[in-house]
Amino acid sequence: MKAFVLDRYGKKGALRLADVPAPELRDDEVLVEVHAAGVNLLDAKIRDGEFKLILPYHLPLVLGHDVAGVVVKVGPRVQRFKAGDEVYARADDFRIGTFAEYVAVAEASVAIKPATLSMEEAASMPLVGLTAWQALVERANLKAGQKVFIQAGSGGVGTFAIQLARQLGATVATTTSAANTALVKGLGADTVIDYRQDDFEKVLQGVDVVLHSQDAAALHKSLRVLRRGGTLISISGPPDPAFASGIKAPWFVKLVVRLLSAKARNSARRLGLRYSFLFMRASGAQLREIASLIDAGAIRPVIDRVFAFDATNDALAYLETGRAKGKVVIKMK
Repeated sequence: MKAFVLDRYGKKGALRLADVPAPELRDDEVLVEVHAAGVNLLDAKIRDGEFKLILPYHLPLVLGHDVAGVVVKVGPRVQRFKAGDEVYARADDFRIGTFAEYVAVAEASVAIKPATLSMEEAASMPLVGLTAWQALVERANLKAGQKVFIQAGSGGVGTFAIQLARQLGATVATTTSAANTALVKGLGADTVIDYRQDDFEKVLQGVDVVLHSQDAAALHKSLRVLRRGGTLISISGPPDPAFASGIKAPWFVKLVVRLLSAKARNSARRLGLRYSFLFMRASGAQLREIASLIDAGAIRPVIDRVFAFDATNDALAYLETGRAKGKVVIKMK
């Protein structure tokens, strides 16, 4: 099969288009013919080597985490799916590889594609949807009437998280550029802060939950806009000891993680807050919940551009410019 392969780690290095064997199917997996694949900053960070410590992949590696496509084969232990099913998924860590014609995904990580979405739209949803769900529903237990601050509202995670937070009944504040104000308001943001003109710390106060996706400076400012007892969930780091324990990291990785996150954790503790790092995981059950919301019209995809499969490197480069509104997608079929 054709696939885009990472041969060696390197900043902004090009992936190699190659013919590689189709993945071997495990007993609990489905083989999906890829119709479309979402592009995520996680792909770029793995390519650049930023996650070597916590995701020690063996190279060469086929990149890609998001997929929408058709099941062509199922393992003997699979019960929920059959050949011909249209599905979507976030491939599991250490079994990624959606920048290819076929990918094998664990049954537990797959869900039937939302009926109202095209393959390209469905492929844009898994990673950002699961990230927002696990941050706001699972970790923060966001409730109606609470205030949530979602950074970078016009990005892939931001566009989904704003809609989910509104569906949960929360009041939503976000940052974006003036050019994207109408977009995020249309998704449900109540307060929109132009990050080029205004300091969100001077605008916001008494926030219950922050979904942090920016740099360390924004993290420490975000802690100061939270009410006492509030929660900051970071998807951009630093990783915390709970995360290191969860992935069963070796002792030296746990030590590095503890040191890297000490300032953030100590600052939060002094202010009576909770700091939590989220590295989202695959979940077919949560994708089924998300599909129900999508098909009910509560959440819609936001796609900036769709690239042909042969232009996968161009899609990654475009995403890294930071100009994308919503998601970037690769179309195979």
